[in-house]
Amino acid sequence: MKINPYLNFDGDAEEAFSFYKSVFGGEFSAFMKMGEAPEAEKLPKEEQSRVMHISLPIGKDTILMASDTMPSMGQTLTKGNTNYISIHPESREEADRLFNGLSEGGEIEMPMEDQFWGDYFGSFTDKFGINWMVNYNPANAE
Repeated sequence: MKINPYLNFDGDAEEAFSFYKSVFGGEFSAFMKMGEAPEAEKLPKEEQSRVMHISLPIGKDTILMASDTMPSMGQTLTKGNTNYISIHPESREEADRLFNGLSEGGEIEMPMEDQFWGDYFGSFTDKFGINWMVNYNPANAE
């Protein structure tokens, strides 16, 4: 089984994923706008440029995915603290790079520090309201 985080945005999925791509690197494996869907001309003009689906591989077995909500279909986005994306990099240096890159412009909850349970850990909310945890476990390092 694989678990891929799927995020919703209110019109800024493309901007958010361009930012995530600048940190993680790689290329989008999928990117479709609402205007590419069948009968897209029936959608409000301002919603045709919203993201229907976007995918960014961020690791060997992990793909970060998202779409924008569609207000004309009654969808609303409520930003909150109900979900975190937990990243487990393979080195302390990679943990710092990801933490510093993704937290830029956001709000740090816990800075990267060695924790009592033995891991190097930090958490934050990025500038798009997405909660992240960066957790490097030296015992699991290869």
